[in-house]
Amino acid sequence: MDYLYIMGAVIASLLSVVFLHALRGKRTNVKASMKTQNGELLVSSGNGMCLQAKIDASPDIIIVGAGVVGSALAYTLGKDGRGVRVIERDLTEPDRIVGELLQPGGYLRLIELGLEDCVNEIDAQRVFGYALYKDGKNTRLPYPLENFHPDVAGRSFHHGRFIQRMREKASSLPNVRLEQGTVTSLLEEKGTVKGVQYKPKGNDQELTAHAPLTIVCDGCYSNLRRSLCDPKVDIPSCFIGLILENCQLPYANHGHVILADPSPILFYPISSTEIRCLVDVPGEKVPSISGGEMAHYLKTKVAPQVPTELHTAFLASIDKGNIKSMPNRTMPAAPHPTPGAFLMGDAVNMRHPLTGGGMTVALSDIVVVRDLLRPLHNLNDAPALCRYLDSFYTLRKPVASTINTLAGALYKVFCSSPDPARKEMREACFDYLSLGGVFSNGPLALLSGLNPCPLSLVLHFFAVAIYAVGRLLLPFPSPKRMWIGARLILGASGIIFPIISAEGIRQMFFPVMVPSYHRAPPVN
Repeated sequence: MDYLYIMGAVIASLLSVVFLHALRGKRTNVKASMKTQNGELLVSSGNGMCLQAKIDASPDIIIVGAGVVGSALAYTLGKDGRGVRVIERDLTEPDRIVGELLQPGGYLRLIELGLEDCVNEIDAQRVFGYALYKDGKNTRLPYPLENFHPDVAGRSFHHGRFIQRMREKASSLPNVRLEQGTVTSLLEEKGTVKGVQYKPKGNDQELTAHAPLTIVCDGCYSNLRRSLCDPKVDIPSCFIGLILENCQLPYANHGHVILADPSPILFYPISSTEIRCLVDVPGEKVPSISGGEMAHYLKTKVAPQVPTELHTAFLASIDKGNIKSMPNRTMPAAPHPTPGAFLMGDAVNMRHPLTGGGMTVALSDIVVVRDLLRPLHNLNDAPALCRYLDSFYTLRKPVASTINTLAGALYKVFCSSPDPARKEMREACFDYLSLGGVFSNGPLALLSGLNPCPLSLVLHFFAVAIYAVGRLLLPFPSPKRMWIGARLILGASGIIFPIISAEGIRQMFFPVMVPSYHRAPPVN
C-alpha cells in the first residue's frame, strides 16, 4: 500500500509546485456573491415550481428528525408546495455544544433557501475569520469576503436557538406539520418503504404514518440508518465544552484555534456575552466529569496553553462546573438505495467538527435535493424515484467531500506528535497560513465553503508539504533532514489519501463520469 502513497505523493507534489508557482504571479479571486451558478441574485422568497399544497390529504413526504437538516428541508420542500409531515423525538430547545458555527458558505446556502432570518433575534454573532495560535505565536486568517455582499460572513450562535427559529419557520407553512414522537421503525412492503411506525409523545401506542417518500435525517445517533446505509462510525476524539463569560476574545468576531498539546482548543463567540470553548481530547474515553478528574485535567494540562486574555475566564468556567462532553464522530457516506426512503445529514455522513463545516454540507445537500425534486409532479413511482435520487450522492460530492476531507486532514495535522516529520508538517502548516495572501485565502475559501474545490484542497495540502520539505533542505540538506522530508511526504500522503479513498475518488474529482450523475427525472 505504501507504494501507492508514494506514487500519489510524487504526482501531488509536482502539481503543488506548479500550483505555487502560478500563485506567485496572480492572486485568484473568489467569484462574486449572493448569486446562484446562473448568476441570479439570491433572495429570501421561493422561486421554484409551486405545486398545489395538500393540506388535508396524506403528505407527499415524511421527514424523520427536525434538527438542522429536517427543519430546513421541511421549509424548503413545503415552500415548493409539497405536503410535509415532520416527526421529531423532542421539540423542546436542544442544548448541544456543536452546531454553533455556520461558515460563510453555509450562510450563502441559508440565503438561497430563504432561511437567512433564522439567525436574527437569537443574538447571533458575525464571524470574519480565524486566529491561529502556536507556541506563543499567532496569526489572523480572514475569510476572503472582498467580492461578496457585506452581509455575507460566518455566524455563531446557541445551537438550540437557531434550531427553534428554523422549526418556527417550517411550521409557519400551512402544508408543513411538525409533531413530537419517536420513530421506531420504517414501514416496508416488498422492499419498498411506505412510511414509518412511531410513538407520539405521552402515548405508548404505536401509530403509522404513510407517504410516497420518507427522508431520514435523525442525526448522529440515528437508529434507522442501519437499514439504509453501511455505517462505519469512527470516534477519533471528544469535545469538552465550556462557556466563558466576562471576557473578550483577542480578535473580536473571529474563531480562535490553539494548536495545543495533545490536540486543538477552539474558542468562538455564541452570543454578545458568551464565548464557547471546545477542548479536543483524543480517543473515545475522557477523564470523568462527575468525579472531578476532568476539572483537574483542564486546569493542569489545558489552562497553561490558553491565551492570557482568556485564562481567568477559563478557570472560572471550570469552577462553575457546567462542563459538557460529546464524542466527535466521522462516517463516510455509504448509502443503500432503498425505494421509498432516503438518508440525509449526520444520519448518512459525518466529519470531524474541528472546521465547523457540518451545517454547510447539510444546507448544500438540501439545495441539491430541492433541485432534484422540483421537476417531479408526484413521487408515487418508488423504484424510479429511488434510481433518480441516487444521483444525489454523486451531486453532493464536490462540496461534501472537500469539507469532509479538509476536516479530517486538518485535525490530524493540528494534533501534536512525537514524530519529527509530523512536527515539521504542523509547524509548516502554521507558517504557510501565516504567509497571507493566496496562501491563506485559498485554504480559508475551502474551509469556509466559499470555494469547495477538491483539486484546490489537494494542491494546497501538498503545497504545505513541499513548503515543509523545502525548509528542511535549505540552505544545505543533510541525510537526516532528507530522511525526515521523505517521511513527511509519505506521512502527508498517508493522511489525505485514505480520506479521499473513503469519499470516493471518482465521485470526488470526476463526478460527471459516474452514470447516476446524468439521470433524468422519471416521467410522471
